[in-house]
Amino acid sequence: MKEEQEIMIEAFDNKKFKLRFIDNIDNKKAIVTHFLHNLQNGIGNHFEEEAFQYLDEIIEFKNDTDNLKLNRNDVVQQIQENIINVPFPTPNNFTFTFIDLFAGIGGFRLALQNNGGKCVFSSEWDKFAQITYKENFGEVPFGDISQETTKSYIPEQFDVLCGGFPCQPFSNAGLKRGFEDTRGTLFFDVVDILNRRVESGNPVSVVFLENVKGLRGHDKGNTLKTIIRTLEELGYTVASQVLNSKNFGIPQNRERLFIVAWRTNLNLTFNFPLGIDQDENLIFHVNELINATNTNVGQILTENPDPKYTISDKLYAGHIRRRKEHKEKGNGFGFSSVNENTQYTSTISARYYKDGSEILIEQEDANPRKLTPREAANLQGYPENFIIPVSDNQAYKQFGNSVSVPVIQTIFQEINNQLL
Repeated sequence: MKEEQEIMIEAFDNKKFKLRFIDNIDNKKAIVTHFLHNLQNGIGNHFEEEAFQYLDEIIEFKNDTDNLKLNRNDVVQQIQENIINVPFPTPNNFTFTFIDLFAGIGGFRLALQNNGGKCVFSSEWDKFAQITYKENFGEVPFGDISQETTKSYIPEQFDVLCGGFPCQPFSNAGLKRGFEDTRGTLFFDVVDILNRRVESGNPVSVVFLENVKGLRGHDKGNTLKTIIRTLEELGYTVASQVLNSKNFGIPQNRERLFIVAWRTNLNLTFNFPLGIDQDENLIFHVNELINATNTNVGQILTENPDPKYTISDKLYAGHIRRRKEHKEKGNGFGFSSVNENTQYTSTISARYYKDGSEILIEQEDANPRKLTPREAANLQGYPENFIIPVSDNQAYKQFGNSVSVPVIQTIFQEINNQLL
């Protein structure tokens, strides 16, 4: 096939194609990439009929508009090569399967693949996060998981459900009805997926969830109690723990709540790895994945960052003024500046792109600077070859919303050892 006839999954983005084939356009790339990622393991059968339908549509469109003579085999081979030749391909000899919900840019996926897992379904509604996910894993996630059109593509059987679900208020009507109390929230969709597998006789073995620390105390603890009770009603034993990234080889003070649930009939217990407390110099239950007992900010910084990341005089003056005002009010808040010898930063958030105030890097003879997107990736434990294909603002949002990969990877190694 000639080079000008080369077809990639982005061919579905052609505006004329979208006008010609408008049905379910958002899921077409997801269906095709999920199909091609699962050709050899039987799960591809779940996507096959529609995938071939959409592949034939793009072949028809390209042949008509570009006067080509493409055939299905050629197109399948080219697209498959394109989505397999990515930084983080699926393991060939996987030992368990999982689905990646609220997938973001793939922090859970990266960690579970490193533990021998095979992702058989991914879902993420944000289009920019989908771009980053596709560039690194060769798979376009499905969209909104609250929609039945998305849920219907989840395979009937898989071992692990994982994801960092958004924290939303539950019903104030009772907080006593478990499953019903979660309606209207995205946790309900997690429960709905699990419940369908229980009813079909294919219960999911392990559930692995992440959320903000505040979930533990939300509504005086009732929200977390409802989550735990709901999972227990579905036949799971549940453990939860707040862990800090700074104790897992990452120089970031980032506390998050982790929930692990497993089938009660397994008659097992689960112990979280707690990491290394650098402040107290105490070693808790850990494993070999934690390879840095003493971390500092210098380990995530890059050499010769672009001067564009240095904040302006006006912004810096505003930061100083606001910090003084906060101090006078006695709340102690303000911008946070660190240097390469600082042990850890404050938490990077999705709003970092606005002014960088939570983490500014001190510079000699210059105003402090923001982290570069690559440094933000380093601060969340993403490897150097992780592709950042989006704008700086989108990258900051994505890494601020992400999980810290080494924390997820360490916890899941214990899940693998203790529960699977």
